[in-house]
Amino acid sequence: MGEVVNLKQFKKARERKEAERKAQANRLSFGRTKAEREQTQGERERDARRLDGHKLDETDSTRHE
Repeated sequence: MGEVVNLKQFKKARERKEAERKAQANRLSFGRTKAEREQTQGERERDARRLDGHKLDETDSTRHE
């Protein structure tokens, strides 16, 4: 016969493990310095400007109708 398992302890251990996993994800997402956040924001803005600079205008289209 198998080992007797206390289901309450098993459930609590599982919940603690899930809480720790969630806390780790939050530390990665929110545990950044102000300088790191500003750097990321600057990179996003620079990338957006670069992308907008490569867009073609409707008047620049080579297709003539």
